[in-house]
Amino acid sequence: MVEKERNTVTISVCSLDETKRRLAAAFRGEPQGNHIEFPTLELMWKILTVKRWEILQAMTGRGALSIREIARMVERDVKAVHGDVHALLDAGILEKSEEGKVVFPYEEVHVDFRLRAA
Repeated sequence: MVEKERNTVTISVCSLDETKRRLAAAFRGEPQGNHIEFPTLELMWKILTVKRWEILQAMTGRGALSIREIARMVERDVKAVHGDVHALLDAGILEKSEEGKVVFPYEEVHVDFRLRAA
């Protein structure tokens, strides 16, 4: 039996040079996969708070959802979830469907960053 490849996104912290290298490789036709990149670890943690990670976890592999559905899934107030969803939309992590629902179009998330000595 052949296993279906998962639609995975890699969330990472990388330099502008690394991003440019990946973009150049993509233009050469080399597959790069799906990436969401942040220039600093601080910015990643600012945007991807614990509550927003819970939203992403609940939405992973679920298709288009309303904010009310997401709030029920994470057991939080609709107004608070609305604010977090819009922060994720503004950051380009979530997308809006044609019907106005919210989509995180991935079945799996891989997080990749390094800590180095100062």
